[in-house]
This record gives sequence, C-alpha cells and structure tokens, in this order.
Amino acid sequence: MLSEQAIQNAAADLLKAEQTRQQIGLLSVQYPDITLDDAYAIQAAQMPHKKAQGRSIIGWKIGLTSKVMQDALGISTPDSGVLYDDMDFKNGSSIPATRFIQPRIEAEIAFIMKAPLDGKVSREDVLAATDYVAPALEILDTRIARQDAKTGQTRKIFDTVSDNAANGGIVLGEQRHAPEAYDLRWVGAILTKNDEVTATGLGAAVLNDPVMGIVWLSERMGHYGQRIEAGQVVLAGSFIAPIECPAGTRIAADYGDFGHVTVNFE
Repeated sequence: MLSEQAIQNAAADLLKAEQTRQQIGLLSVQYPDITLDDAYAIQAAQMPHKKAQGRSIIGWKIGLTSKVMQDALGISTPDSGVLYDDMDFKNGSSIPATRFIQPRIEAEIAFIMKAPLDGKVSREDVLAATDYVAPALEILDTRIARQDAKTGQTRKIFDTVSDNAANGGIVLGEQRHAPEAYDLRWVGAILTKNDEVTATGLGAAVLNDPVMGIVWLSERMGHYGQRIEAGQVVLAGSFIAPIECPAGTRIAADYGDFGHVTVNFE
C-alpha cells in the first residue's frame, strides 16, 4: 500500500502528463506494491485539482467489462473513471490533433440518470433510476505509457485505474427511450474507420447485460464513498476492442434503429 505522499506524487505526475501530452512511465513499475485501492486513490486525488481548474464532473465510465479485455490484463473485474465536462464532444465533432496523446475509440451504450444510485443496487433499481439511454463513443487516451521500455511490461489495471481508466472523452448520439424499451443485450454497432468496417459488437459483451455494468459501478463507488448522481452520464462499457485513431481518422458508429455517432480526428 502506498503512502499519501506517493499517491499525491503520482496524481501530480498524471496531471502534468495530461497538460504537456508527455506520457509517464508505468506506475506499476515505479510502485511495485501498488494496490487497486491505491490506484483509485490516485484517480480521486486528481479530482480537486481538475475542479479547481473549473472542470465539473458530468458522470462516470466503466471499462474492462468484456471477457477479452479482462483476460488481456489478467483480471476478473471491470474498472471505472470520471467524466468531466470538457470531455463531452458533440456528435460529428472534429477533434484537433493537439488534444490527445494516443486516442482510441470504443463503442458503448450511455445511461443518463434521473435519480441517484448509491451502493448496492439491483438491475431493477438501475432501470428505475435511468432517464434515457443513448448510443455513444468513448475516446480513450493514455497519460501512462502502454509498455515499459526497459522490461517490456505492459500496463496493469493499477496503471489504467490511476490514469482515470484511460478516459479522454465521450461523444453521445441522440437520446433514445428509457432502457426498458430495448433489449440492450442485442443493441450493437457496426463501426467504420475511414469508411472501412473495422469492428462490430453487441451489448451482451458488457457483462452479458449493459445494465449490470451500472449495478457493478454503484457498488464499487459506494465502497469509496461516492455515488452516481441524477443528471449524470454513465458509459456502461465497450462491446468492441479499442480502435487506434491517429490524425486523419474518421469514425462512424451505426447502431441501426438505435442511432448513429460520428467523430473525426484532425
């Protein structure tokens, strides 16, 4: 377990990396004794600094919900991060190359809440607390290197969580009905990169039911004295593998009757 000073130092390093767009090394290498609680503490330690910059929290993201991604990191649990207001991009936006370090895209279903969720909740509680759902793209970015240059070690969940679950931004499509109107396990997308189909997926890849991602998140947040608030956006988790988006990339996600979401990287 890390000291409070180490947690604050790691948070400061990540904030600087975001500002300068210069990645830092793996925290799991620098702090071999780091725990998951430490990682969430590092994530939380960045919040007051970002709020002091005038940023506000608009919601939360859930990551590592698919079996493929969990197996890749050798874990059996999702992770979560914070969504800030300056991460919210309009559908169809063009994002300057100077905004992110190594942007990638994931396709997701977003839940917009009309009531808070606190601690352990049921699937029915989540549905009752949801105002509406929407198709969404998540922009991933990494302030921490993906691989250690000396050892070849790749990022561990401690690195990802500390780095705000690798979140960079969100792009929401138009709001749909309340989630009961859909079988979200069968809501999916065909994603194209520069007009070429690159990935397809279904909501069932997210813990077999995207609603269960919100159930997990509420309990996880309760463990750390947080809760999901009314009006907040929650990204339930990706049902495709991340897609690299270097400058010049055009992304379009076709959710069929559920909607369309696009974003371009200049």
